[in-house]
Amino acid sequence: MTALELNAELYRAMGEIANDETLLAKVLKYVKDLTPAKKAKADADWANKFAGAWKDNRSTDEIINDINEARTTNSRNIKL
Repeated sequence: MTALELNAELYRAMGEIANDETLLAKVLKYVKDLTPAKKAKADADWANKFAGAWKDNRSTDEIINDINEARTTNSRNIKL
């Protein structure tokens, strides 16, 4: 199917949908359900769920120091 034929078919189908209110309502609901707006907002707020969730008696400096002391060096010989 060529691009011109595809465009003609799409316009024909859109005309049928626009003339049928029930079908148009179904299509609009389907398109609305597919919109990523709700998911995008949920994805943007994912980190907020963890605010205040970390329970520790150590200060921030002590935690950072523990992390730094736990680090190890890479002793593997990597050939490039």
